Amino acid sequence: MDIHVLTDVAPRSPRPARSAAGGAQRMATASTRFSTTAIASLCMAMLWTAPAIGQTAPAASADDAGLVLRTSPRLQETLGSSQRGKMPVFLEGDDLTGQTADMTTVTGNAMLRRADTMIRADRLRYYEPSDTAYADGNVHINRAGSVFDGTELQLQLDSFEGYFKDANYRLLQNNAYGVASQVDFIDRDRSVVHQGTYTTCQRNDEATWTPDWMIRADKISIDTLEEVGVAENAVLEFKGVPILPVPRMSFPLSEKRKSGLLPPTMSLDSDSGFTYSQPYYWNIAPNRDATITPTVMLKRGAALAGEFRYLEPTYKGTLAGLYMPGDKLRDRDRWSWLWQHTSTLNSPIGGLGLNINLKRVSDSDYWHDFQSNGYKLNERLLNSEASVSWSRDDHSLLLRAQKWQTLQDPLSPIVPPYDRMPQLQYRYTPQNLPFGLEASFEADATRFRADDNLLRQPNADRGYMQAEISRPFVAPQGFITPKLMLNSRHYSFDNSLYSTVSNKSLTIPTVSLDSGLVFERNTRLFGRNLIQTLEPRAFYTYTPYRDQSMVPVYDTAPYDFSFATIFSSNSFSGYDRIADNNMLTVGATTRFLDADTGAEAARFGIAQRLRFSDQKVVMPGASPANERWSDIMLGAGINWTPKWGFDTTVQFNPDNGRSVRSTMSARYKPGDYKTLAVAYRFQAQTSEQWDVGWQWPVDQIFSDGGKKAKGEGRWYTVGRLNYSMRDKKLVDSVIGLEYAGCCWSSRVVLQRLQNSLVQANTKLLFQIEFTGLTRLTLGSDPLVSMRDNVPGYQMLPTGKGAAVPSRFSNYD
Repeated sequence: MDIHVLTDVAPRSPRPARSAAGGAQRMATASTRFSTTAIASLCMAMLWTAPAIGQTAPAASADDAGLVLRTSPRLQETLGSSQRGKMPVFLEGDDLTGQTADMTTVTGNAMLRRADTMIRADRLRYYEPSDTAYADGNVHINRAGSVFDGTELQLQLDSFEGYFKDANYRLLQNNAYGVASQVDFIDRDRSVVHQGTYTTCQRNDEATWTPDWMIRADKISIDTLEEVGVAENAVLEFKGVPILPVPRMSFPLSEKRKSGLLPPTMSLDSDSGFTYSQPYYWNIAPNRDATITPTVMLKRGAALAGEFRYLEPTYKGTLAGLYMPGDKLRDRDRWSWLWQHTSTLNSPIGGLGLNINLKRVSDSDYWHDFQSNGYKLNERLLNSEASVSWSRDDHSLLLRAQKWQTLQDPLSPIVPPYDRMPQLQYRYTPQNLPFGLEASFEADATRFRADDNLLRQPNADRGYMQAEISRPFVAPQGFITPKLMLNSRHYSFDNSLYSTVSNKSLTIPTVSLDSGLVFERNTRLFGRNLIQTLEPRAFYTYTPYRDQSMVPVYDTAPYDFSFATIFSSNSFSGYDRIADNNMLTVGATTRFLDADTGAEAARFGIAQRLRFSDQKVVMPGASPANERWSDIMLGAGINWTPKWGFDTTVQFNPDNGRSVRSTMSARYKPGDYKTLAVAYRFQAQTSEQWDVGWQWPVDQIFSDGGKKAKGEGRWYTVGRLNYSMRDKKLVDSVIGLEYAGCCWSSRVVLQRLQNSLVQANTKLLFQIEFTGLTRLTLGSDPLVSMRDNVPGYQMLPTGKGAAVPSRFSNYD
């Protein structure tokens, strides 16, 4: 029979507990071996007077004749130090000897339990004056879910200070474990592992199993409060091979941010040679941090990059920059900087906003000499702008300044956009107008400037006002919307390089009528209940001709011909051209909707324009549009099941019976981390390309539908190929191989991207990540490359980001 002794019990009412409590006290003070009969008598007395499970114990009174147990508090995830110190100590074992307020010895299946700490051993001694436990022989500790096993233990229970020899340990916080010659417990949150190992790999049932990676160190300090570990005189072993000796390394025990060195990045290319970057992360505050990255390029020199981020309730932003003194290849200093800031404020006069997005680099070669750092500083058009906004009810106001930096390539020059220095815009969109009317008004004043005016157009000040009013009539079976729009513009030119006049004003009205019908019927296709719709639509617009040939183009471009623009009243974006249209657009769409969920299973559409008169307003150098019937737009989308999808748009010329432009795409996604996408794009006399992207498991094990045992590892292939039929060559290609196991992942990517008409950039990217420890990268981050280039790519799971388990999930 097991013996249970309570060395510290809660006080009871003296009268009902007198006889049994007196017997327990006499038993606890005896210095001889305890009698099992006495213990059984005590237990029976307590059970006889205890309330049933789920009942509340009645309050004690003078008439009570039996013991009354105090109700137990709810089990708590964490206990405070003061609360833990008041908890009783439970001792259990086959044989127990000792004396009250002195040493108690338990042998044979010995166990001590106090609060969230449990100790099991072959032999266990508890010294009550110092609240210290001594154990030897198959010693096992469970402290709030973290488990330690060894041969000899000395532990002060309240402060949790002591040592454990020949120990194996497993931490609850991140399920990491290891072995040690000795573990020193500093307190409940800190411990030191001597001559030990550390890994997050999870053991399987094989006797010959060894972790894929581990840290082997002379000393490993573990701080569960700060959630960080520090290894000294350490070496990182992978597959049993030492790969990275480090005198001292810090690693996280969770996803919590901490200051320290981040994994280095190394690369090798023909321009810069060997490159080594060592970032340092500074966790300034919960809402502020900084990253400082010194970099050495053998062929160029040294550079220093930095990033500072801040986050407040009403604003947030990022400051970043790079400086390289005396680039050996370019014989000049190189630099870049950016500032991104967003703020919002509710004030008595309305909502206020401030947005800043400033980007600048040192020279036109920067975009192909330096790799992207996530802020797109390697683009050839760098936009810098700052804006202040105000909004209240139906009114909004925007003041903006915008300036472009154009990075020119002599082999493929581009025309710089015009700067807006500044722009003031006002919008009014009244709500709840009478008679069902809808209206809006917009006024804008912009000063256009260009430092390098390749178009030879004059800089100008432009003001425009645009007002529109409509009355939609909407019913379940259709709609009709008449609309009237008025556009007025005024230009003041700086010189007459383009125009012979210094001022120009235009006022142009537009009327339109949009209408459509909706028919529905129930149908059944391929065993599936569906609702089929038929939605014919007709759109008429009229804009009289106004000569705009003497007006420069500052922010205007022709719309692509598509389903999104074929039902529009203007053929141009921006306000420098208002097309003189007198045309009717007709079209029809039919949809198949799931009868139960309403999800669209398939869609087919057709549309065409009929022009009643020539369009004379065109972009500079273009010919007037004189065809009566436009090309036919054909579109289809099929999403019959969540796994399959198909979309196509075809611009068909009925005169020659050929496609002018076509886009077709199909995707297949049977599950997570499995995707295949194919696209075909054709534009007559310009380009014809095939695009294939995928992420797919490569071994036959994945035929189990993703039920493979955790930790056995999975190999995936991932990539994208973009092939030009016109040039008969690959334009862009990204091909990679990934592995994801329970405690590490790896990816290698070969990337070749076209960065100009005659030049391509080829890189080999490699990365290995040890879950919960570090990530080693060679070249640019392959994850960024795959996210940017592979449609539908999903980052493989590595076990990071899991919630901290409860201590009761590992309860003894």
